Amino acid sequence: MSRKLVSRLAASPQVALLLSGAAAAVLGAALFFQYVLGYNPCELCYWQRGPYYAALALFLPPLLFGRRAIAPVLAVAALLFFTDAAIAGYHVGVEQGWWAGPATCSANGLPSDPAAALDQILAAPVVRCSEVQWAFLGLSMAGWNMLIALALGAFSAFALGRQRRAGDAR
Repeated sequence: MSRKLVSRLAASPQVALLLSGAAAAVLGAALFFQYVLGYNPCELCYWQRGPYYAALALFLPPLLFGRRAIAPVLAVAALLFFTDAAIAGYHVGVEQGWWAGPATCSANGLPSDPAAALDQILAAPVVRCSEVQWAFLGLSMAGWNMLIALALGAFSAFALGRQRRAGDAR
């Protein structure tokens, strides 16, 4: 994407709709991997979906309140996407063994009592946060999500700066 096009999109009132659409696309991809390709998500995968679900509603405030809602929406978008990038980065670290993940989904997350461990295993399919289920070009889904969320967060912050500059010029 050219810099001029990015600047034009960032200054557009439709930027909130664009960000909601991006969130919908990422969630759609996650659901496709889950329900069509059969990759069951782990607990951290579900955590990563939360900010995207919240971002689906980003287009509403500009519809209800007009242009004055765009700057707050962009600030919230940047916060949501950077939060998601942090969660995804944490997940990548768990996958790489850099740190332990939540006890409920890491390789060492089963109770030490054999009967309790058996009950936990039988209660639900165990999808380990510490195991990479799918990778492309050496990056897991969590790694790709981290890059996408960072890009969306950076774009939101850039658009917020453009909106503020445009507001100061008026």
